[in-house]
Amino acid sequence: MSLSPAELLATIDHAILKPDCTYSDVMYACRMGRAYLLASVCVPPIWASMAVQELSGAETPVSSVVGFPYGFVTSETKAAEAVALVAQGCAELDMVMNISALRSGRLDMVISDIAAVAQSMGACAEGPRLKVILETCYLDEQQISQAVDAAVQAGAQYVKTSTGFGPHGATVEHVALLRRLAPPHIGVKAAGGIRSLAELQGFIAAGADRIGTSATEAIIEQLQAGSGHGHL
Repeated sequence: MSLSPAELLATIDHAILKPDCTYSDVMYACRMGRAYLLASVCVPPIWASMAVQELSGAETPVSSVVGFPYGFVTSETKAAEAVALVAQGCAELDMVMNISALRSGRLDMVISDIAAVAQSMGACAEGPRLKVILETCYLDEQQISQAVDAAVQAGAQYVKTSTGFGPHGATVEHVALLRRLAPPHIGVKAAGGIRSLAELQGFIAAGADRIGTSATEAIIEQLQAGSGHGHL
């Protein structure tokens, strides 16, 4: 299926999560999210409330992260983070799965960890979406299957490949695998290392519903160049 430039931009969660990002970087990202109707702008928790204010009235919501980037803080900590972020107005949260527990064969811990966040989000407000970052670069195919099952069972709306802080980010093969494993109502998000329009389109073709990237400006420039117009 061929998507229009606007439809492609509407798949992007623009991430501003590098350790050296500044308040000005976050505000600039919010203005870009508003201007181009991105799927969301994903910001560090410390800047979430300011981003929500900046995007007040916009179609693009604010998302943030939980247990980021390693996923091995306690479930109680993750749930508290989720409560605070949803209360501040975040519409979506990307939580890092307990990778250590999964690799240890403790699926019970993985499920309860995700469920703690999902339930805490439900207690705050209706409608916030939960994406579970599996960090597939650390997992084999069987573990990826177990992780998808755990996320679905625990109440997530999306499964996501990567934080962007692991040895590598999304691969087309992992996105296609997630799409095969996840039920149709569960979204798939590709993230980590996606720097170009061609890569974005490749991941969508492989089955991704959302694209996490910090290279949104470059992708917009490529879309503009391809359209033959100076603006979208």
